[in-house]
Amino acid sequence: MQILITGGAGFLGQRLAQALLSSDLAFDELLLVDRIQPSLPGNDSRVRCQPIDLTETGAAKRIISEKTGIVFHLAAVVSSQAEREFDLGWAVNLDLTRQLLETCRQQKPGIRFVFASGFAVFGGHRAAVIDDATVVTPQSSYGTQKAIVELLVNDYTRKNFVDGRVLRLPTICVRPGRPNQAASSFVSSIIREPLNGEPAVCPVSPDLTVLVSSPDTIIRNLLQGARLDGTAFGNWRTVNLPGIGVTIRQMLDSLERLTGPETVARIAFQPDPTINAIVSSWPQAVDNTRALRLGFAVDSHFDDFIRQFLARPQV
Repeated sequence: MQILITGGAGFLGQRLAQALLSSDLAFDELLLVDRIQPSLPGNDSRVRCQPIDLTETGAAKRIISEKTGIVFHLAAVVSSQAEREFDLGWAVNLDLTRQLLETCRQQKPGIRFVFASGFAVFGGHRAAVIDDATVVTPQSSYGTQKAIVELLVNDYTRKNFVDGRVLRLPTICVRPGRPNQAASSFVSSIIREPLNGEPAVCPVSPDLTVLVSSPDTIIRNLLQGARLDGTAFGNWRTVNLPGIGVTIRQMLDSLERLTGPETVARIAFQPDPTINAIVSSWPQAVDNTRALRLGFAVDSHFDDFIRQFLARPQV
């Protein structure tokens, strides 16, 4: 069996590949694809890396075949970039995904299709506790694109074209590496850069609450999403992955408690109305009941996010 990861050169793709290689999932090939050449995670002979632009006509047919058993679809144009580059956002986040779904349908109906969505599908739910049945009201192009694909995956599953699972990821913190073009990028930057001795800018109020999950928990939950039998989801394959709500102030309190005031002193507050408008439209509390019942994991305290980052070698 082949397992396919789109967005295989990215942080999540690389971390997921490493986890798959030591997991209990049985496969013969792990194929990582991205617009740039993905790095090879280790020396396992099962891994193959391929640079490919999936927006090209027919690209999906070159990577999905009868041997494909699971697709982890992580490739996306992130929130702020999708807002600025409208056509690119739709081409990657919607059109590309439709091509992947159609290719699964044609090549081997029933492929497990794990789609990474996010809480940007919601908007205007700042004070509400949202759950899997909360109506989506996206306030960005990125959120709209993700919401449409969620419906597509559910419908392709209803028709038995794929065995879909839509996993809405909270904001991941702390991401290693450098900032990306996601509106939520600052959530990691205000922790990561000060820990590395560098200045950081926070574009939102210290009282803003964000829903977050640690990298290790996200990877664990992506694997759980692939392992579950489809019947466990019922007739709705979309799940809000568990997250915890913390204010920016609470995040910085954890940072100071674990590393000292000199670390927090490297952070400057410089309001950015565009970023604030996007991020503040996302929900701040989520009902984790259904996700926990399905075996997904949740973090316990933000202190653990920082400890996790400090304990893992950074590349």
